[in-house]
Amino acid sequence: MNYPKGVKQVNNNSYIRYDNRGMGLESDINLTNQYYVDKGIAYIYKKPTPIQVTKVDYKNSGMVIKEAFFKEPSTTDYNGLYNGMYIDFEAKETNNATAFPLANIHMHQIEHIRHVIDNGGIGFVIVRFTKLNKTYILLGRDLVDFVDKKERKSIPIDYFATNGYIIKDGFIPRLDYLSIIKDVLGGCADGKKEKNY
Repeated sequence: MNYPKGVKQVNNNSYIRYDNRGMGLESDINLTNQYYVDKGIAYIYKKPTPIQVTKVDYKNSGMVIKEAFFKEPSTTDYNGLYNGMYIDFEAKETNNATAFPLANIHMHQIEHIRHVIDNGGIGFVIVRFTKLNKTYILLGRDLVDFVDKKERKSIPIDYFATNGYIIKDGFIPRLDYLSIIKDVLGGCADGKKEKNY
């Protein structure tokens, strides 16, 4: 049953919330990106994973892929343009409440983010700590700095709290990460105020 505002009254004083069920980070970002496109704010999209099809079955309804493999390691999940600036980022979720395991992000993705920021683009990761219901942006420079200087297998939540930026959940848009990017850039349209994001 669809309850108004996603809330079901159980007794007189207790409520069960249904409004965020089934909404993962990727879905939130995809809805947000569609909002950005619709409003002419930015053009950012999820990159498809490159695959090589090796076996196809032809049926009356068309072709059905029966066998395929990944052609090459993918870079990051999303890229695009915002206010004349190139943006490239990875999105990850973790059930860990104290740290983000670096095993959740591949070294070639970190290197990709390093190349993006070295060439004047904006690279970052968005990490959702699902048990804490907190979502952070960690800029590429801080991610790369942590990986280069620390000998840990995970990034502590404290590092996100100190060096990252929390993204508040909203309705429209769901996850307004570009407002944080705008604040970090200081409103600079060409992104040249500060380098190595």
